Amino acid sequence: MSNLVIVESPAKAKTIKKYLGPDFEVVASMGHVRDLYPSTLSVDVKNNFAPKYTIIKGKRPVIKQLKDLAAKSEHIYLATDPDREGEAISWHLATLLKIKPEDELRVRFNEINEQSVKKGIASPTKIDRNLVNAQQARRILDRLVGYSLSPFISQKIRRGLSAGRVQSVAVRLIVDREEEINAFVPEEYWSIDAKLTAPPGRKVFKAAFVGDQTGKVKIATKEQADEYLKRLDGAVFTVSDVKKGVRRRQPAPPFITSTMQQEASKRFGFSAQKTMKLAQELYEGIEVKGNGVTGLITYMRTDSLRISDQARNDGINFIRNTYGENYIPEKNRVFKTRAGAQDSHEAIRPTQAELTPDRVKDSLTADQYKLYSLIWKRFIASLMADCIQDTVKVEIKAASEADSSNERYCLFSISGYTIRFDGFTVLYDEVSEDDEEDKIIPPVTKGDVLKLKELIPQQHFTQPPARYTEASLIKTLEETGVGRPSTYATILHTIVNRGYVVKEGKSLKPTELGIATTNLLKEWFPKIVNTKFTARMESKLDDVEEGKTDYIEMLHGFYGEFEQTLTKAKQELVGVKIQLEEDKTDIVCEKCGRNMVVKVGRFGKFLACPGYPECKNTKPYVQKTAATCPKCGGDVITKRSKSGHAFYGCSNYPDCNFMTWDQPLEEKCPQCGSSLFKARGGVIKCHKEGCGYEQKAQRKKKEKSEESDE
Repeated sequence: MSNLVIVESPAKAKTIKKYLGPDFEVVASMGHVRDLYPSTLSVDVKNNFAPKYTIIKGKRPVIKQLKDLAAKSEHIYLATDPDREGEAISWHLATLLKIKPEDELRVRFNEINEQSVKKGIASPTKIDRNLVNAQQARRILDRLVGYSLSPFISQKIRRGLSAGRVQSVAVRLIVDREEEINAFVPEEYWSIDAKLTAPPGRKVFKAAFVGDQTGKVKIATKEQADEYLKRLDGAVFTVSDVKKGVRRRQPAPPFITSTMQQEASKRFGFSAQKTMKLAQELYEGIEVKGNGVTGLITYMRTDSLRISDQARNDGINFIRNTYGENYIPEKNRVFKTRAGAQDSHEAIRPTQAELTPDRVKDSLTADQYKLYSLIWKRFIASLMADCIQDTVKVEIKAASEADSSNERYCLFSISGYTIRFDGFTVLYDEVSEDDEEDKIIPPVTKGDVLKLKELIPQQHFTQPPARYTEASLIKTLEETGVGRPSTYATILHTIVNRGYVVKEGKSLKPTELGIATTNLLKEWFPKIVNTKFTARMESKLDDVEEGKTDYIEMLHGFYGEFEQTLTKAKQELVGVKIQLEEDKTDIVCEKCGRNMVVKVGRFGKFLACPGYPECKNTKPYVQKTAATCPKCGGDVITKRSKSGHAFYGCSNYPDCNFMTWDQPLEEKCPQCGSSLFKARGGVIKCHKEGCGYEQKAQRKKKEKSEESDE
């Protein structure tokens, strides 16, 4: 053997081996091989923040294997992922294998196909020390913050807590939103809709009240609504204006990391972590029937909208052959990458346009197929022609017949559109969380008199801002410059896994622990939980990557002020302990009579007597629901998966193995009396064996676009 290629994962190794043939041995390092010592700070603050690295636990056999193979090899290639983390892994491997850092052995490829792999092997470069320094700087920053703040908040709030430089900002965003929701005072307002028919087809449509002869009007009270209803009694509804136009809709750009995570969350309910795991599998290679092991998408950690000329040409040829020439735009569409993006890699796209989702479906898991289909359709649609819509806006005046001057009237309006040419929407359209059916307006002309069928007054109240979902939080993190493509999934997983945030459906809600920790950090470490400060740190890391900033100077600039703030906080908060209401329970200790409290240990939450050390009584922590087990009648309790999602099981486990993702309800089954559960889509079910009761979700009926006047 003369050629050794080292990558991170076995799947990636298998794919690359297929392209390089028998003269190459391709092996996996199984991710990172060295890191800071886990049990100490491992950063020499007095010696320019020199890091102290050790081989990660369990990786010594891997290192030994790599050293043995390297000793037999004439050429060694380091082909880890093409980003900061990948560059750092290559640097650590080179150090352990005693390879000179100036040797040209680093190969990179944005997509794993035969052409890209062979091209990368043919033109290796040196390890990019700027990329390595940027990764080291981030790792050291995070260690300095985590190892300094975590003991501090553990002492002040609860044992075993941790604080992170970026995760704390994400929690603050969620806490601040919850404060907005709690402080929100709803305001009343009213709407008035008119159901109208237009001859000759007598189709019913609904127009909304927008104002009167004085201009736009917001109806604030029932009394005001009643006044307008009185004015409209017996009024004649006449079309006063019909405005027609043409609107062109452009497709969305191909995915970057954040938009892929957002869309997968909205469409499929995937967590960011799950989306990235699936994308990594698609990137590294799948055994595709008829093609062998094939990398299906380009690198999935990117903030660039750039695509290669070859990929564009392949995509356009596919569109021409599949949909026809009229689905190709007159000139190539180029999407502008946002300012501040690293632009290191192309946008996320399929490696081969002709590998349609249907062609590879049988080779993928259901979730892999969903994500690949989304990526493939989004990319192909981004190259297609605009969707052309014919728009129409109809304005209607309602005035009393007695008012011949037409000086006193109410104004109603309705807007809609029809599709003239579907363009890219034949393949793909974005999902909006507020999608509504398009209003279909029958043909009307100015001067037409319409027949009123019904006036519908309705009371409304303004709504507080919505809680963050994973999708909307990722969007905010990206817009504010907090974190980078490779960090979003980890941030979200961490804040849920550590109990600062819980998921309620798709919403992210702060726990009392998250609120208390955020308030403590806001008071004493305002910069740590400040989005602008954190974004500036990200920009400085980008400058390190580009060779514009020395990372040691950057660390000195951060740490001096941070250390002073920490010292002051410790001095002024001596003896202070924050008590959380969620830690208190109404469960009485049977040994001493005190109310037990919730504690957190190595294996999660448990109940303990606050009289410790006099009373050492403990119990398992159980969060009951209102439901009883349909199998044995025991309590149904809330549990949490490793990803932080709530599920429900019987308290008598392992004697009873009942488990469900469906939400327990207080209501009982009308057929058998067992507890009911609410499944996805709002369907109410009974899980009692042999019962089969099911109540379908009540869906809000849309106004029919066609309705007889009969």
